[in-house]
Amino acid sequence: MRLLYVMTATMVATLVSTTALASKELAQKSACLACHAADKKLVGPAYQDVAKKYAGQKDAEAILAKSIKAGGSGKWGPVPMPAQTALSDADATALAVWILAGAK
Repeated sequence: MRLLYVMTATMVATLVSTTALASKELAQKSACLACHAADKKLVGPAYQDVAKKYAGQKDAEAILAKSIKAGGSGKWGPVPMPAQTALSDADATALAVWILAGAK
């Protein structure tokens, strides 16, 4: 039983780690990190500030994924965020989940 627990915990940790890594790589590939950082404002808001803004909203993931794809302006200041129309819905959702988790 203990072996099963250890194996399950290892698999979950690996999956979570791989998802986070994949999302950071996706953010780099999509040029998100040119304007955003995890813990400080660059051109756009810090991902941790975005996570705080949406904390507790049940539809935060969908709202943020839509915002990533559509772009926008006025939510975080005067500089508009360009639309990421080439990003698939699945990739936009993966980025939203990663950002809402604090981009760690």
